[in-house]
Amino acid sequence: MTRIAIVGAGIVGSAIATWLIDAGHDVTVFDRDPDGLPTSSGNASLIALPEIGPLASPGILTAVPKWLLDPLGPLTIRWSDLPALTPWLLAFLASATPAHGQKVRQALTFLMRSALADHEDLARKADLHGHLRQTGYLALHDTAQSLAGAVRESELVKAALGFDYEKVDRARARDLVPAIEGQFAGAIYQPGYWAVSNPLTVLRHYQAHVRQRGRIEHGAVSRLEPSEGGIAVVTEAGPRDMFDKAIVAAGVWSRELVRRLGLKVLLETERGYNTTFTDLDWNLPMPVGFADHGFVATPLVDGLRVGGAVELAKPDTPPNFDRARAMRTKMRRYIPSLPEGGQQWMGRRPSTPDSLPVIGRHPKDDRIIFAFGHGHLGLTLSAVTARHVASLVDAAAADSALAPFSISRFQ
Repeated sequence: MTRIAIVGAGIVGSAIATWLIDAGHDVTVFDRDPDGLPTSSGNASLIALPEIGPLASPGILTAVPKWLLDPLGPLTIRWSDLPALTPWLLAFLASATPAHGQKVRQALTFLMRSALADHEDLARKADLHGHLRQTGYLALHDTAQSLAGAVRESELVKAALGFDYEKVDRARARDLVPAIEGQFAGAIYQPGYWAVSNPLTVLRHYQAHVRQRGRIEHGAVSRLEPSEGGIAVVTEAGPRDMFDKAIVAAGVWSRELVRRLGLKVLLETERGYNTTFTDLDWNLPMPVGFADHGFVATPLVDGLRVGGAVELAKPDTPPNFDRARAMRTKMRRYIPSLPEGGQQWMGRRPSTPDSLPVIGRHPKDDRIIFAFGHGHLGLTLSAVTARHVASLVDAAAADSALAPFSISRFQ
């Protein structure tokens, strides 16, 4: 039995812990606030299998200047944080090429091909049932140009993964989601999207399973100390026990652990905002995306969640909940029945500039494995990441298809 430490009890860390416990390993998870609300708890609940395109693309770069002029638009930067963000931003701009986009699509296609089956397998391991449902997804587009771009993207997804789509007019969109009003050029309906009942409920189930068969320890991990005898996990309270292997899955806080291990990584927070309504007497029949505004409205089992957009800022910068209000205001252009109120929230998506997570071993110490930087796809890729991390724990050689996710690309 291998003694394994996992840093991070969010959806990725908890999924990995569940998979490794099922494989017979002795697992201890460390987290600065295991009972708190990590990024995964505020997820839009989507299992976004068709989303294989990079955030940085030639097309998006033409929209960025306009977005940045709107402090409440789909993308904003906390300008006071610009010096800290500059290396990430320069790498982001450099990755916005067709050639890089093709590499990202190929890499993410590899993960997406098994992502749903891995979610189902992970749920069986944790005795979790009834939380997955195929919802489909309707994305509204304001302009003909935006709609044409979505058709091109949908064709790429269809070629890569076989997911079909339907280009629909306003009347058909309103048939699918009767609450929609207002004006828009058209929409794309994609049946290949799934969702979970409530991402926080799912996370708490996996955490409870880990506590039952392993351990979750409260404490911020400051560093890992590899030695011949094993890997010591050092928390703010001091050294803990030695472990045979360690997995870093601490979201954006992974970057300090990485740097203290002598490696480089570009990892910043795409901060997202949402509002959750739990007292409505209506709900949407499926998730609805507002493509030109960068947010989505998702029906949960116990409410409606409106959120998304991107705010590039340091993790500890105070939230700006005007961004959540702006999304609610924009949504009423299309669904005017959305009321005031709701519970606001802000989360920190750990994102790399090339839109690929880091999944792989330390290049000089294969006892240390990395699993972070999933950006918007943390929930979607949590189970498939867990399966691959388990294979890295047990196998002598890594799957060559994981090479694009290696931390070596930052060295």
